[in-house]
Amino acid sequence: MTPAQTFPEPTNTEAIRVIGRFEAGRGIPDAMRSDVRMLGNLLGQVLRESGGDALFDDVERLRLATIQAYDEETPDAFERAAAIAESFTVARADEVARAFTCYFHLVNLAEEHQRVRVLRERAGQPGPSTSSGAQGAAAGAQGAAAGTQGAAAGTQDRPADTVATAYAQLKHEVGEDEARRRLAGLRFHPVFTAHPTEARRRAVSSSIRRLSELLTQHDAASEGGAEAHRAQRRMLEEIDTLWRTAPLRSQKPSPTDEVRTVMSVFDETLFTTVPHVYRRIDDALRGEESGSSAPVVPAFVRVGSWVGGDRDGNPFVTASVTREASRIAADHVLRGLERALERIGRTLTLDADGTPPSVEVVALWDRFASAEPELATELAARSPEEPHRRVLLALAHRVSATRQGDSAHRYSRPEELLDDLRAVQTSLADSGAKRHAFGGVQHLIWQVETYGFHLTELEVRQHSQVHATALAELESGEPISAQTEEVLELFRVIAEIQRDRGLQAAGRYVVSFTQAASDLANVHRLAKHALGDDAPVLDVVPLFETFADLQAAPEILAEAVTFPEFRARMAATGNRLEVMLGYSDSSKDVGPVAANLALYEAQEKIALWAKDADIELTLFHGRGGALGRGGGPANSAILAQPPHSVDGRFKLTEQGEVIFARYGEPAIAMRHIDQVAAATLLASSPSVEERTSGAAARYAEVAAVMDVSSRERFFSLVKAEGFAPWFATVTPMEEIGLLALGSRPARRGLSVESLEDLRAIPWVFAWTQARINLAGWFGLGTALEAVGDEAMLVEAYREWPLLRTMIDNVAMSLAKTDERIARQYLALGDRDDLAALVLDELALTREWVIRLTGGDGLLVNKPVLQRAVQLRSPYVDALSLLQLRALRALRSAAAEDATGSGADAEQQRLLLLSVSGVAAGLQNTG
Repeated sequence: MTPAQTFPEPTNTEAIRVIGRFEAGRGIPDAMRSDVRMLGNLLGQVLRESGGDALFDDVERLRLATIQAYDEETPDAFERAAAIAESFTVARADEVARAFTCYFHLVNLAEEHQRVRVLRERAGQPGPSTSSGAQGAAAGAQGAAAGTQGAAAGTQDRPADTVATAYAQLKHEVGEDEARRRLAGLRFHPVFTAHPTEARRRAVSSSIRRLSELLTQHDAASEGGAEAHRAQRRMLEEIDTLWRTAPLRSQKPSPTDEVRTVMSVFDETLFTTVPHVYRRIDDALRGEESGSSAPVVPAFVRVGSWVGGDRDGNPFVTASVTREASRIAADHVLRGLERALERIGRTLTLDADGTPPSVEVVALWDRFASAEPELATELAARSPEEPHRRVLLALAHRVSATRQGDSAHRYSRPEELLDDLRAVQTSLADSGAKRHAFGGVQHLIWQVETYGFHLTELEVRQHSQVHATALAELESGEPISAQTEEVLELFRVIAEIQRDRGLQAAGRYVVSFTQAASDLANVHRLAKHALGDDAPVLDVVPLFETFADLQAAPEILAEAVTFPEFRARMAATGNRLEVMLGYSDSSKDVGPVAANLALYEAQEKIALWAKDADIELTLFHGRGGALGRGGGPANSAILAQPPHSVDGRFKLTEQGEVIFARYGEPAIAMRHIDQVAAATLLASSPSVEERTSGAAARYAEVAAVMDVSSRERFFSLVKAEGFAPWFATVTPMEEIGLLALGSRPARRGLSVESLEDLRAIPWVFAWTQARINLAGWFGLGTALEAVGDEAMLVEAYREWPLLRTMIDNVAMSLAKTDERIARQYLALGDRDDLAALVLDELALTREWVIRLTGGDGLLVNKPVLQRAVQLRSPYVDALSLLQLRALRALRSAAAEDATGSGADAEQQRLLLLSVSGVAAGLQNTG
């Protein structure tokens, strides 16, 4: 008798009742419940067609058992679910894991679709209450699905979450002139990275995007009509594709593959969406005046990229890869601009009599006709007496020449195109066609201002030790190594990119593990070794990552700005300086609580130093997607920053699944950009700065106690003898390295005996897979217990933005833990002392978080988010149980064969399938 047969099987009637009651109790909106049910039924049909009723029944058995185990919370119910997972053959477990993973992709799609539905329903309704309503209704589903990238988990404590409402508040506090000045200086700068946190294949993502389009078509069709049936038939076909597509990559993507993946976000969303963000804000600020005169909203978005430029620990990113990454990005933006110019140009069928061209536009056309007479004749014939139309079509041709490298007719820099577009805009406005001047032409101007000819500002990152090693070789007089030659070649490539596409195309050079001012000076020294006086223009950006480096940052910066190269560059840029802060390594270094406090203190000190030195500071936040890497709602975090640390400028890294969750769908991208820009604008308002600084001062002693106690607790775990191999045993950390997530290796080179060189992403990913999420919360319970005064802590949670953000993020993280499953993982390690330490801290942290947030459970104060997390949990449990059985088999094989060569390939595949599925379910990887 198999373990699964020791429990009575429920009847179909009982299954329907249990599942129906569970779903009804989650409070899902009717439209979303209908979508989930339809998509789930279509998946069920695909499973029956592919594997017969037996496969469908096995999936349903496990689904029902995990729902019962989640609802009943009894040992018997959990054991029954575990026994069912154990009863499958490996081949069947493989199929069941794939089925649950497909289901999560469909639920994620339904949640995203519901959020878009709500955003579209609320669009255009005035007033801050409407904004907050849409936010509250929609963000829960996104927050639960994405975990870390939900735009916000609650809105009741934020005064505004759109730029329009933030601007209104700012105007009230500082006056209209100052508010207008701050709006003009607004800057939001996301930087896309190739950190390997997107567990699903691009083919899977493409299939989901096609399903999204079909779901939209289904919404628009009449219920029961031919179009609705057609959409369902095509969805069935697409779900069959999703089911039959191999969920795991056969090999790691190359850095160039990663570049092309990120480019898809620009092509499908960002290139056209960002101007609409500007327009929507201008509409809200100016009402009917918007579109008939010059906008007040600047092009405040700049997009950076590390994809193809970040070589820290990634030997596959070479100078030639960086050159190719820049070329690919330029090709995409120039194609986009060419199409946009042609599209807007074709609409400008304005007759010369009614809309006469200006002298400047006539001269612009004459120059073009002189340079390309044949084409000018053709365009004139296609656009008779339509001077503005033919000029825009001529500009499209020049952009095409730029893309193709036609030196005779190309633009040498984007500013030339901007000058031409502004000439057309002025001509249209002066001749009375203001709606055209400040409508379509303004969109073109915003696109060029935002993206230039480079699309993304390609940033380089390299480890300080690589620079030191290269300089030592160069100055020794000995023959240089291939690595040092590669370091020098990179500077030559940066100079080449700057010559071809302008200074904005490349030039920021991030030095990871900056521990001394000399680490920054070394970059300029190497550039001179490479090119002498022809070295490229460089903005060298220090990256402070560890706890000690964060504390030393102000002194290092004070020395660095005395260097001649820094002084010259700052003089040329209006005394600007950029400083990057690492969230992930600091958290792995001292634990999440001490890291958060250290980051706040470092920002406070750096900001005060910059203010005293009259330096325009931009802090670059190296935030990840998961909570253990600085994840969480970005706008909440912005409003919790120290005074003067934002000042209207916010820059952060965006990676992996976060890129597609935040920017992959136009309506969600617009909402996210608006929210983050609003928080960036509002963060420097007197009321917000007074609140954050006042609370930080009042609770300084609390912070000190939490810092010390949380660090001690964290060290008691990670510095315990044998912790590193234990960690590798009780989580799938080693196996994660086998997933073809990205081109970057999981470790910088050390063995599993050391965590020092383990990258933060697998550190976080592994704890997430084990349903423990330790990297996001460990030490907080002890820290709060050390303070002890519950009444004061409740008050601090209400008044202190830093603590509130920390607690709310931990509540989200804890809601995704599962102690029953965590115990099963921890039992793999045969270290009861370490397992007890983790479980005791988990219980203590949960208790304190509930006490501070109120109610009788996690996320009670955020019911939409709570329900969305609860809806997914039993389905994630099913995949976790399948992962556990595979992990036990692999650990057993490893114990019998110390070389590891006896590892079962089928079990390893099952483990990796379950890893991908859990990542899809929790939407938290690294």
